[in-house]
Amino acid sequence: MQMQAYTAVAGQLQLGLAPRPEPGPGQLLVKVAAAGVNRADLVQVAGLYPPPPGESSIIGLEIAGEVVALGPQVQGFRPGQAVFGLVAGGAYAEYCLLDQSLAWLQPDTLSSIQAASLPEVWLTAWLNLFTLGQLRPGQRALIHAGASGVGAAAIQLAKAQGAWVAATASSPAKLDFCRGLGADCVINYREQDFAAELKAMGGVDLILDPVGGSYLAGNQRCLRLDGRLIVIGLLGGASAELNLGQLLVKRQQLLGSTLRSLPLARKAELAQALARELLPQWADGRLQLSIDRVFAWQDAPAAHAYLAQNQNLGKVVLSVD
Repeated sequence: MQMQAYTAVAGQLQLGLAPRPEPGPGQLLVKVAAAGVNRADLVQVAGLYPPPPGESSIIGLEIAGEVVALGPQVQGFRPGQAVFGLVAGGAYAEYCLLDQSLAWLQPDTLSSIQAASLPEVWLTAWLNLFTLGQLRPGQRALIHAGASGVGAAAIQLAKAQGAWVAATASSPAKLDFCRGLGADCVINYREQDFAAELKAMGGVDLILDPVGGSYLAGNQRCLRLDGRLIVIGLLGGASAELNLGQLLVKRQQLLGSTLRSLPLARKAELAQALARELLPQWADGRLQLSIDRVFAWQDAPAAHAYLAQNQNLGKVVLSVD
């Protein structure tokens, strides 16, 4: 049986036919209602971020939809339920496989569009702020690209942890957006030297950085003693000169992090933590979902262009229905 799906063809996002997947042990087959759009999708289309071995080559990392079939050994789910969750590939399709350990039942208070905006960015923010970054109350965090999907989640999570939060962005509208999410300090990186500004304020303990190379020197300058720099993207290049003197004298830690390639068991632990800690807050509005724009399924290339142009304030979602 065939279905429609988006794959990367010669560096372009292309809609075509693909085999409808069959659920294996522990898997749900989900009729997709909405799929989140992430920068990782754009990088995969460009040929620079292939799926992990054994995962679908169909684009997309997060879905919401209806369970239509169950694989062996599935517990706690049944056909007809509305679910959402994280996948390592396959979201831009009519049907997608979702492991039960990375699936949540969709509350009545969330639409499929809202639910599809959650898994990738909030799991990424949680992993890097708390599991890897060990952010504690009273510490100071810098969130680069604060108006992105991950940035919007990270600002809120860091504030909820009791941290002081600075965020960088590229326009007055994006700075206002970050303030509205709770950022204590906002910096226009096109007009201000973020490192100089933050160093003058006493520096930061943790930096979440999707930019990479071009920000490395500035990040090192404004990190405090025992500061942690976590690189989650390479928008500013993959190469830079590391100041080993600062690294040693200030006892800095430099970590690279990707959610997609983590073992399933590690991702399942994160999913359980978020279900316990955050699902009630998403459902009742204590945490802002920050959806910027919804594109129709047939307009997926336009959604990618919109994200590539850095226009979004928060999350971009595809409506598959």
